[in-house]
Amino acid sequence: MRQLPVAWRWALAGLIAVIALAVALWPRDRDADTAADNGQQARAGAGVSEPQRLAANLAACPRPAAGATGSGPLAGLTVGCLADGGTVDLAAALAGKPALLNLWAYWCGPCAQELPYLQQFAQRAGNAITVLTVHSDPDEAKAISRLTGLNVKLPGVLDADARVRTAVGAPAVLPISVLLRADGSIAQVVVRAFSGVDDISDTVARELGVAV
Repeated sequence: MRQLPVAWRWALAGLIAVIALAVALWPRDRDADTAADNGQQARAGAGVSEPQRLAANLAACPRPAAGATGSGPLAGLTVGCLADGGTVDLAAALAGKPALLNLWAYWCGPCAQELPYLQQFAQRAGNAITVLTVHSDPDEAKAISRLTGLNVKLPGVLDADARVRTAVGAPAVLPISVLLRADGSIAQVVVRAFSGVDDISDTVARELGVAV
């Protein structure tokens, strides 16, 4: 059999190498692009848009005072802030003042009835106590939508995996209100919905000694 000239053999070998490299790389690049697109879509579907946060107009989450350190059962627990999407060191942010943490979820009917009462109580209490909502469900978008619909502007955090409820030893029901002393210790876990602003005020006065 007649052999090809050396130059042709080198050219043919080079062409085969180029084709092999292209075949090897193409599926990998395409798969990477698809995975990246899927990841972006997943993040977009799970996230909350900036216009949605702005429309909710929630109060800013409490932030730790200079040098503040958290103590009590919530020490070291970090959650997301519904108002801006940032993170909050919960115990440190609440340190130094009594607090009422209301655990709720967008799908909870009694929670929807109770939240406006908590809003009114917070307005009455002023700076005497921190009132913070804790959404105990991973769907942040529905939490913000629910608060917007109720016209509740209280500061709120997202507790997607119910770590707050676990930390305070509360049962798996909603709503729950956790009354914290200024040192971070638990005064009472209220496993029921409040019936009105006076009910909240009386409970806070009895358990925390804060009269408003």
